[in-house]
Amino acid sequence: VQLQASGGGLVQSGGSLRLSCAASEVTLAYPAIGWFRQAPGKEREGVSCISSRDSSTHYADSVKGRFTISRDNNKGTVYLQMNDLKPEDAATYYCATDPLLGCLAILSGNFHPNFWGQGTQVTVSS
Repeated sequence: VQLQASGGGLVQSGGSLRLSCAASEVTLAYPAIGWFRQAPGKEREGVSCISSRDSSTHYADSVKGRFTISRDNNKGTVYLQMNDLKPEDAATYYCATDPLLGCLAILSGNFHPNFWGQGTQVTVSS
């Protein structure tokens, strides 16, 4: 299982970034891939998730309307398009998956996905 996150950087408030999570073929077959974030001193937060079965998408309330998750199976990549970024979006972002967890479980906070990519840092200046 391999996940590799990239695309973070420094952006001004109101700006946009697109994160990428490169996944192996085996990983793409897992029920879902989610994006999480963690800021210093704060708990990890599930941000978004996309199902492998039907590409249904799920979002935390804090990012609805601003973030869009998508997947390109041909490229083996899950994307997180982040628009209208705010200082409170600044965090290290991780993609994660698990062979047994769908999106609702992944984002519930009650389960810990077994496989994680390395984080990619997002900094938003005000």
